[in-house]
Amino acid sequence: MSEVETPNRCRIVLIAPPAGADDAARLEAALSAGDVASLILPDYGADEAAFQARAERLTPLAQARGVAVIIAGEPRTAARVQADGIHVEGSKSELADAVRKYQDRMTIGCGGAKTRDDALELGETQPDYIFFGRFGYDLKPEPHPRNLTLGAWWSQMIELPCIVMAGADIQSVQAVAETGAEFVALGTAVFAPDADPACMVAEANRLLDRHAPVFEDR
Repeated sequence: MSEVETPNRCRIVLIAPPAGADDAARLEAALSAGDVASLILPDYGADEAAFQARAERLTPLAQARGVAVIIAGEPRTAARVQADGIHVEGSKSELADAVRKYQDRMTIGCGGAKTRDDALELGETQPDYIFFGRFGYDLKPEPHPRNLTLGAWWSQMIELPCIVMAGADIQSVQAVAETGAEFVALGTAVFAPDADPACMVAEANRLLDRHAPVFEDR
């Protein structure tokens, strides 16, 4: 969470973009603009050394604002940079292994589910959250209909929190919030080259304050 009162409604999870020359400044701008629950930092196929160096730069920036950092890459990178969690995009066995090894000291989340059966299989390992969407594929203005459908079903049936990927248009946070998901993931909408990260995070929070359902007993 960031340095504002924690709202009792759908909250923002930022998805860091691929590495760029000004990524630290853009991240700091986004984090300065309002409530953010966490930051997921994908490796985007970078080699382990390069990704670790980037994680070492960005992790403290987020944590200094009270924002949890989740590493989507090699689990040992998360441990080395003292991140708050690990995101697993792999098989059920890989997720179960991460839960067994790291969940006593880190948040363990997962992605990759394309069907209800996929999601239930992954959920059996008891991760801390499930993510509906794919990093870097939020290129259309609206969220992917499948992610909205899965998020709505999961939120109604399962207590485990879910994150649903929004679209490239900041207004799409409303559609995600209406599913009942605990978290909305924002990537392109905040970090596109022509976007102002601070303005986008502020607008997303304004929309969520106005339109997101209030959670009861969560």
